[in-house]
Amino acid sequence: MTVQNPPLLAVRGLTASYRTGDGVLPAVRDVTFDLHAGEVLALVGESAAGKTTVAQAILGLLPQQADIEGDIRYRGTSVQSMSAEELRRVRGEEIAIIFQNALASLTPTLAIGDQLAEVYRAHRGMDQHAAREAALAVLRTVLPDPERIAEAYPFQLSGGMAQRVMIAMATALNPSVIIADEPTSSLDPAVRMETLDKLEDLRNAGAGVLLITHDFGVVARLADRVAVMYAGTVVETGDVRTIFRQPRHPYTFGLLQSLPSIARRGQLVPMRGQPPDLASIGPECPFLPRCSKAISRCRVEDAPGLDAADTGVPDHRVACYNPMSVDRQEAQT
Repeated sequence: MTVQNPPLLAVRGLTASYRTGDGVLPAVRDVTFDLHAGEVLALVGESAAGKTTVAQAILGLLPQQADIEGDIRYRGTSVQSMSAEELRRVRGEEIAIIFQNALASLTPTLAIGDQLAEVYRAHRGMDQHAAREAALAVLRTVLPDPERIAEAYPFQLSGGMAQRVMIAMATALNPSVIIADEPTSSLDPAVRMETLDKLEDLRNAGAGVLLITHDFGVVARLADRVAVMYAGTVVETGDVRTIFRQPRHPYTFGLLQSLPSIARRGQLVPMRGQPPDLASIGPECPFLPRCSKAISRCRVEDAPGLDAADTGVPDHRVACYNPMSVDRQEAQT
């Protein structure tokens, strides 16, 4: 893969919190990454790690009670400084999202063909007939019998069909950035494979794909680079091969050891404990209560920042005072 500069998407120091009746909930803290054309960057981690909040912040989709700090730039232009009209144009045309729950994301009172046609009318200025033909054409790329699907309503579709419609809608205008939020969750194996093939085709065509998932099988298949999130912050970044073979953060190591397809001879090593309550999180490393490698420094100092790992691999960075000192394969022998 040839990385191009500057990046399509540049996120710097993104911090997002929600104002609730019980106080402020810090969902994302100081997240920084770049996404380049023709690559897949995977944001991985357990549920409630902040991955979806990052995606929604990029597109300005967070609710009114959310407060955002940091800088999000698309092709060098600040997303936060865009007007409502500029942001509306960017959504769908330049940056598109494949939502996790396709059935819930489609408008229940509009036929599928009308929803897809509206994309072309809003962004391409097509008349009703031309937009309808364009909608049928894009449906034809993901589903058989597009005429029947175009007349159907979301509740008449299976989960797999709805996911294909969502992919068609997200890719209709050939956006430069695709945000895929858990795109394969709850899909049967056949539709899952089709979805991954489509994302791979988009990457090969030059799009940048931000893949949000907790499925390391999907990461191994698609990702070029990985950013591991825990409790709203990035704890390790690197290319996919390095993350799988030489994880340095105890959390990344534990995630990999707990997967049936990766653990040695199928012997799972479950990770102890649960993710922290974000409402009461302190300044220390959020993984401290679950970490088997914690040292005194971890308990008395603020959480570490991302620093170069000891692997010597460029861009492999880890936020840990006492990182893993052996590769994963060595630990299994």
